[in-house]
Amino acid sequence: MIGIKSIASYVPAEGLDNYAQGAKFAKDEEFIIGKIGSAFLPRKAADQETSDLCVEAANALFASNPQLSRESIDALIVVTQNGDEEGLPHTAAIVQDKLGLPTHVAAFDISLGCSGYVYGIYALKGFMEAAGLKNGLLITADPYSKIVDPEDRNTTMLFGDAATATWMGEDAPWQLGKAKFGTDGSGAPHLKVTDGVFFMNGRQVFNFALLKVPAHLHELLDESGLTSADVDAYCIHQGSAAIVDAVARRFEEEPEKFIKDMVETGNTVSSSIPLLLEKHILDSSWKRVALSGFGVGLSWGSALIYRP
Repeated sequence: MIGIKSIASYVPAEGLDNYAQGAKFAKDEEFIIGKIGSAFLPRKAADQETSDLCVEAANALFASNPQLSRESIDALIVVTQNGDEEGLPHTAAIVQDKLGLPTHVAAFDISLGCSGYVYGIYALKGFMEAAGLKNGLLITADPYSKIVDPEDRNTTMLFGDAATATWMGEDAPWQLGKAKFGTDGSGAPHLKVTDGVFFMNGRQVFNFALLKVPAHLHELLDESGLTSADVDAYCIHQGSAAIVDAVARRFEEEPEKFIKDMVETGNTVSSSIPLLLEKHILDSSWKRVALSGFGVGLSWGSALIYRP
């Protein structure tokens, strides 16, 4: 059984002061922290490409797991919608070379945004188990700084750059349980890129998240024969403080189980859930955690992970 063994991350030290950005748009601290949720937004350097962020996260993973050798990696998935240069070749191939991974590795990209981590862990698990592979890397890196217009008040205060690397393999402390997914392409116009610039209809995205995510999590629990009392924590995509708070309020018994941690990172797209797992979950004593990612597509995915 392939599961999650370890997670490491890379968050650039440089970035944007969101209070300064807020002042430009006449937004006060209550709005910046209460609604947006982020005081600082990390930004990659001008000479850093998406693959460089991936390499930083992967090298951190190797450094923290000396028993994991580069030669032992036989599968690599990169979750990104903003790959190197113009997206061809696929970022995973560039990362394979920069990391010095063996050429027998299977390496490919998944073009998903904020739901990408949940999709990615199940795609990698299924791929590895079907092919009899032992060690896989799932890397998330989606620097929206490449596409966000700094003059767009609806997006420039939200997104931070980051990357994560998840080691998936056998005898893992965290196993993947039941999962559910969904797609509604009719919502595509609400989150899209045109001529290299990102557009987001914030109100529509907020409404989508509030309509879909709580119901999806409740369906997942019901189909698993569980209640919210059986879940130790919820790690949902950190789209904004307002979205996390609104979803949590739909779980009236235990809203405090929803982890919110984006003050120093912002919305890191596909990296937001693994950042929470790395910081709050992997070394905890908790036994069962629910995940939910949602965004571009529109797409969403929810899952349960647990300690066997």
